[in-house]
Amino acid sequence: MATNEKAHDMDSCGNGCPPSAPGARKSHHSPEFKSGLTTRLNRIEGQIRGIKGMIERDTYCDDVLNQLAAVQAALNGVGKLLLEGHMKSCIVERIEAGEHEVIDELLITVNKLMK
Repeated sequence: MATNEKAHDMDSCGNGCPPSAPGARKSHHSPEFKSGLTTRLNRIEGQIRGIKGMIERDTYCDDVLNQLAAVQAALNGVGKLLLEGHMKSCIVERIEAGEHEVIDELLITVNKLMK
């Protein structure tokens, strides 16, 4: 495949687009699911701003580190929810469509989450 053809067949993440989604792939989660994720991410964003303020106020390092651990745990929670939704919708649909290479994509994603 020529370089231009390959670039055309790849989405912004460098993965091939499924046939059902010309252009870029998109998730198709319910508005409630997306709202829940957004709420969690907004809370995490507030925690990050709080940590920044703690550093600016010279808060004791151990207290800042504890807040960082809380943010990491919250981000992991968002990742777990999104992975579950991804597996129950996107992955299942692609396997049902005969796109078994999605398993390799999923394994790469899980390995990234486990770092």
